[in-house]
Amino acid sequence: MSSAERSAGTGRLLTGVAWAVLLLGLWLWGNGFTGGFGGTSAPTTGDVAAVGRPLGVPLPPALDPLSPAKPDRVEIPSIGIAAPVVPRGLDSAGAIDPPPYAMQNTVGWYGSGTQPGASGAALLVGHVDTETKPAVFYVLSSARPGEKVRVSRADGSVVEFTIDDIQVFGRDRFDPTKVYGPREDGRAELRLITCGGTFDRATGTYNANVVVSAYLTAVVKE
Repeated sequence: MSSAERSAGTGRLLTGVAWAVLLLGLWLWGNGFTGGFGGTSAPTTGDVAAVGRPLGVPLPPALDPLSPAKPDRVEIPSIGIAAPVVPRGLDSAGAIDPPPYAMQNTVGWYGSGTQPGASGAALLVGHVDTETKPAVFYVLSSARPGEKVRVSRADGSVVEFTIDDIQVFGRDRFDPTKVYGPREDGRAELRLITCGGTFDRATGTYNANVVVSAYLTAVVKE
């Protein structure tokens, strides 16, 4: 099945962007734009819905965490995502400042947090769309367990993570520690986050976030 076929139904050209709550009180519910088409960007049931963790998918053992190094690029070959990564800080409201819409095909990394490959959960965020077209994480919700995420790092290494969980979390009953905290102590983990659920025309925001979780399983390039 092609990336386009797999992404059918996972998103529409919706306006605005909403960010979920981050670990330790880093709020990602950002400003949105009104006047859009609205619709559903990802499946959701209740406040937490598993997009897919099918039985029988073999998952490799975790690799021990590596020395820290900043990320330069992220790729998910199975769904056609390949994008540069830039560090982002917090805005005046205490939220992670996402890449501007002029950089809609760029992924933001929370630069004060864990570096991908090091122990803990590194956080990568990206827009699902702009006012007129899909953005970098438009097809993120079509990822599946067992698929690979590759991160190129500033030290020249390329590290590979294996996806083990894809969920949609509603913001009405959001537990940031559960969502963004490490799933297993001592592992190097990754969270890729974008908008999900339904678009609310009245508020100009989405009502949920897609969260793809992965853990370090290989070093592709030293």
